[in-house]
Amino acid sequence: MHYPCRVSNLIKIQLPDGSLREVAPGTTPLEIAQGISPRLAAAAVVAKVRPIAWMSSNANQTVLELSEEAMYSSHSSAAERIIGLNTPLQEDLALELLKESDPEALPVARHSAAHIMATALLELFPETKLGHGPATENGFFYDVYRETPFTEADMAAVEERMAEVVRRDEPFVQIFQPRQQALAEYAARGEFMKVHFIERFTKDGDEISLYRNGGFTDFCRGPHVPSTGRVKAFKITSIAGAYWLGDEKNQQLQRIYGAAFFNSKDMEAHFRRLEEIKARDHRVLGKQLDLFSIQEVAGAGLIFWHPKGGLIRKIMEDWMRQECIRRGYQMVFTPHIMRRELWKISGHEGYYVDNMYPPMELDDAEYRLKPMNCPGHILIYKNSPKSYRDLPQRYAELGNVYRYERSGTMHGLLRVRGFTQDDAHIFCTSQQIGGEIEACLDFAEAVLKTFGFKEYRVELSTRDPNKASEFVGSDSDWAHAEGALKSVLTTRGLSFQTFPGEAAFYGPKIDVKLVDVLGRLWQLSTVQFDFNLPQRFELEYIGEDGAAHQPVMVHRALFGSVERFFGVLIEHYAGAFPFWLAPLQVGLVPISEKHHAYALGVQQRLEAAGLRVETDRSNQKMNAKIRDFGLQKVPFILVLGDKEAATGSVSVRVRGQGDQGCLPLEQFLERASRLVSQYSMDLL
Repeated sequence: MHYPCRVSNLIKIQLPDGSLREVAPGTTPLEIAQGISPRLAAAAVVAKVRPIAWMSSNANQTVLELSEEAMYSSHSSAAERIIGLNTPLQEDLALELLKESDPEALPVARHSAAHIMATALLELFPETKLGHGPATENGFFYDVYRETPFTEADMAAVEERMAEVVRRDEPFVQIFQPRQQALAEYAARGEFMKVHFIERFTKDGDEISLYRNGGFTDFCRGPHVPSTGRVKAFKITSIAGAYWLGDEKNQQLQRIYGAAFFNSKDMEAHFRRLEEIKARDHRVLGKQLDLFSIQEVAGAGLIFWHPKGGLIRKIMEDWMRQECIRRGYQMVFTPHIMRRELWKISGHEGYYVDNMYPPMELDDAEYRLKPMNCPGHILIYKNSPKSYRDLPQRYAELGNVYRYERSGTMHGLLRVRGFTQDDAHIFCTSQQIGGEIEACLDFAEAVLKTFGFKEYRVELSTRDPNKASEFVGSDSDWAHAEGALKSVLTTRGLSFQTFPGEAAFYGPKIDVKLVDVLGRLWQLSTVQFDFNLPQRFELEYIGEDGAAHQPVMVHRALFGSVERFFGVLIEHYAGAFPFWLAPLQVGLVPISEKHHAYALGVQQRLEAAGLRVETDRSNQKMNAKIRDFGLQKVPFILVLGDKEAATGSVSVRVRGQGDQGCLPLEQFLERASRLVSQYSMDLL
């Protein structure tokens, strides 16, 4: 776009409709909004800006700088960024005013709510020392230090005082102060955490950013909503303990969590959603449905699969193995421990050592438990000469791996120390790489569709060129690898976000994140490019020209791990698995003992058709038997009494739909057989 020559020192502001306004440097977004419409100014919460020349195709890379580092540092970003309405504008910019309905405004309100809570804390408990208070995905928290632990009554008082701070409608005002002055003032008050943050995130000679509302001032870059009165709905939700800087030798902090929204309706919906999440917790359902356990005597992060969970696992793994073979993979198996020297060759000993278990001293050498399957698959490839005619070689393994997760990070099936990775490694020529990556993505989509996930997001993780020393491989290698992945994503018409610096140390990757029934993202499927390991292990194939060439290697995992995928399945379905996955598909309820013989005949017929069936022969009454099968979330419950025995029929109850009436046994068998013969997400 061509702009007229500047004839004054005015700056140009481009509005969303493409129009331009010329204003004096130092004009704020709020002043621009007031010049457009008083109603717009009253509705605006924050502003989004970007350089006018910045390409709109990158609009999905909005940067909301509310991380710990961003709150305190002063770096700028070429991407879109969120600023406060009272931030002076000093250069030509594209400007968009955000209202409460805009998703990017809510995290700002939550960060402001953290300041409101800190205001209330210091008014009621002035001896409290503050750490930092960022927005989170669902609310906010503030780390604080106080010798006396807070009680529930204290938190109720803080919440009440927060309401008062909101009613006072105090403006959030950004001020600047010389670094040394701020350090001296915070040190004099014993604010050791603020001193740490200033020293870490600012430099000598800097003017640091602070935000003031009423009598409270906090070291913070912002942005914030215009005033405390804009945070209309909030609640303190919990308190957790944490050590300062994660070191148990340091002070014990209290982390106070809260939720915040622009209105009470949204907050009520949030807490209803939390209740739904709680009801779907895979750890609770795993115990209730007798699927798995973690035994303290055996160790944290180690999963024991019970018979019902083990049966579902077998179904999952059988499907995966059959699909791998159908798609041209060869199934392999590799040892659980291997010599330490192997991990030195692969680079894991240097780049991944913190996540590996300590070496074991054995007779001939030191060994390590494997954290990954890739070196084993490489040794299989290398065991015999390969020609270009042999490529691609696709090796797949459901292999047990072991990673040393810290005690505070483990979470049921979702973060464990021993797990089964549905790993595959593809060795191919550079000409074959595009087709192989596309086939991996096709396989990933098949996994999600088969197991009932209709929505997913795609992310491309690349190298940060400013931190090249943290990644292995040449610039040309990375350019080739990243280009290949981008090309496949573009060819398939997949929208994706790019995350610089998030690549594995050995190559860029594509992550496919599924979206569950509650809209939560789960990281599972990964396709990773690797030019590092073939070089480290000196892999070769003989090309058409008779010369030795290095193959390209692709890592891919689709479940991610069987454990994590199973945990996600439990929560997605709330334990009510689709018919083909349910460990028990049909529960038989004979009304009395005289109907046991008929029930046995029905069970035999159903089992012969391939169904998983159980008969309740207890002395309980019929309704109690039905209730028990219902608690186990069995898809079909068949009630058998005099009428059913006399007519060769069954009274059918369908999970979630109740009594469906009487059906001839043959008709029910036909319906159930259709479900058993296909991977169906529907019961009927």
